[in-house]
Amino acid sequence: MKKAKHLLPLALLLASAPMMQSCLDDDDNNSYVICPSSPKALVTVCPTVNGGFTMVLDDKTTLVPSNMDKSPFGNKEVRALVCYTPDKSFHGGTGVTVNRIDSIRTKLPAIDLGDKNDETYGNDPIEIVKDWVTVAEDGYLTLRVRTIWGPGHTPHHLNLLTGSNPDDPFEVELRHDAKGDTKGYFGDALIAFNLNSLSATSDKPVKIKLRWNSFSGMKTAEFDLALRPKIFDDDLSDLVSASVLR
Repeated sequence: MKKAKHLLPLALLLASAPMMQSCLDDDDNNSYVICPSSPKALVTVCPTVNGGFTMVLDDKTTLVPSNMDKSPFGNKEVRALVCYTPDKSFHGGTGVTVNRIDSIRTKLPAIDLGDKNDETYGNDPIEIVKDWVTVAEDGYLTLRVRTIWGPGHTPHHLNLLTGSNPDDPFEVELRHDAKGDTKGYFGDALIAFNLNSLSATSDKPVKIKLRWNSFSGMKTAEFDLALRPKIFDDDLSDLVSASVLR
């Protein structure tokens, strides 16, 4: 779990500056949280069999909404920014009143295609911002990214490639396809990747090594990530969010 220390300034910046009105994939609207309530956090929204949902806050805490019977994202499991207030009278002290919740674009990793990567996934530069929302937790790698966005709101595509290093299944590469939208201003967006399909040999956190093409050349970063127990036996495409950042 990560709680926001700078969520409101980031939200206001993204909402007010034209250069920040960015697009990632698909067509559905998604917005940042502008909410005076406290605390503010990054969670995993997990649908339940009865149509409701819970929110994974950290390895020890799962929050249960007291004022919402159904997930606003249907049967999709997504990462989300949430403003909530504790409701200690509900569900043994883990209940919360959800004041505002907004999904983050949530995807599964893609397969490394070797020589076809540039053609398929693009290789445009992108930066990863060191921020409270850039975090590996609950089997997800959530990233705040920064790149150039043009005035036409052309959708950019981001993919996280796996399988590039046969000796290390946890080495991944972030690929950015700007779709020719490379003239404009720097702006930020959020995206999350569900890595729970990766196989771990133990219940201890794995070391994720991330590579990406930045504006100053190739960069790497490492994250400790605890993968969740395998729960979903169905097609993992059901976990992909239909959300989009604008």
